[in-house]
Amino acid sequence: MGYKKIKKDQLKTLFDELGKDYSVLVPSRSKGDVKFDSWDGDNGDFTQWYRNTTIPPKALFFPPVEEMFRFHKGDGGYEVEELLPDEGPQVLLGVRPCDARALKIIDILFADTYKDLYYLKRRENAILVGLGCNEPCDTCFCTSLGISPGESQDVDLLCTDIGDELLIETVSDKGGDLLSKMSSVSDASSEDESKAKKLVASAREKITRQINTSGLQEKMRSNFENREYWEGVSRKCMSCGICTYVCPTCHCFDICDENNKKDGKRVRNWDSCKLPLFTRMPMENPRHEKWRRIRQRYHHKFEYYLMNFETIACTGCGRCIRECPVNVDVTEIIGSIQTI
Repeated sequence: MGYKKIKKDQLKTLFDELGKDYSVLVPSRSKGDVKFDSWDGDNGDFTQWYRNTTIPPKALFFPPVEEMFRFHKGDGGYEVEELLPDEGPQVLLGVRPCDARALKIIDILFADTYKDLYYLKRRENAILVGLGCNEPCDTCFCTSLGISPGESQDVDLLCTDIGDELLIETVSDKGGDLLSKMSSVSDASSEDESKAKKLVASAREKITRQINTSGLQEKMRSNFENREYWEGVSRKCMSCGICTYVCPTCHCFDICDENNKKDGKRVRNWDSCKLPLFTRMPMENPRHEKWRRIRQRYHHKFEYYLMNFETIACTGCGRCIRECPVNVDVTEIIGSIQTI
């Protein structure tokens, strides 16, 4: 199937059309922070202002707070009601390449290594329509992690903003099936394709922030016991956890039971290695000091995940840099690590 295109002023019509069979989610700023939210019939102009969401799309598949099941204690014992997701088929429009790659990174753990039914059911029911970045943020460093701001094989359809229109490329069979249902698209010309290629190349050149991943695993290992280094890195950190909450690949969670006499529920919620109680146990807390928690975050992303799954758990989206209240910069930290 060749490239297709759609005029931006036809997007509302497209969303209404898709809404007959799918839940349509688009970048929205109507509720404060920019995040993916249900198409409300009006916010179809996101291509005019959208650079990236504050809350990554992982929150749609791995919610910040999730009720897993309910239980009731009766005369014959406990009765359990499992609560698997029932959102139905969804289409996410506007997923950036870095966030699509992040979902693939989480898939390794929640789909390939451990079968998380709650996560998997949502992922299986979702179609990702990507949107390449023409104007990356100055905090982005995705190219250092092998990601192009304007290209992606991790989505089902990929759009490129070429002005008054979006060029649409089919990436997967699921994307092709969706594209066949879009009556408002037309064939793209060779000039359209050429313009898109130039925009993709230009976007890549605009990524100036970099990290060097060559030999990084060994550098991380050699500095594991370097307390002086990690204390220096952690000095201005407030342990607020914002960097982990906006990160598209962080996936740590806690589970607790909430009881009310004979009724209760089990709830899963996001956790953060930056928080003092993250690894607290009844007898001790192995990461009581802040520098140990900082070390854990960076070793997990750039050494442990790489060691276990052969990929770095970072996509260079730059959210942690943009949202940190005290300007902690991951690229500066990784850039300052030297083999000792």
